[in-house]
Amino acid sequence: MADLVRYFGTATGRVQGVGFRMYVQQHAMELDMTGWVKNMDDGSVTMEVQGTQEAVDKLERIIHEGNYFIKVQSFGLEVRDVKPDEKRFDIRY
Repeated sequence: MADLVRYFGTATGRVQGVGFRMYVQQHAMELDMTGWVKNMDDGSVTMEVQGTQEAVDKLERIIHEGNYFIKVQSFGLEVRDVKPDEKRFDIRY
């Protein structure tokens, strides 16, 4: 099994009410990642993503690209401790 990494991320821009959490979840699951994504009261979206560094790098590019509805202004990542028992990528409410 490849070495796992975990990051906490915050996205700002047009990221609420545009399907951003499902967009992140879908791409994370396609990249065989675990973690979670959540809307915040200030209009940002936070997440923890876990997978290979390659998967994290790909997801970061996908998040920056967005789509017709999603317009990410900023996205930053901070290293976190890996959670080896985590099995899913959840949308948190």
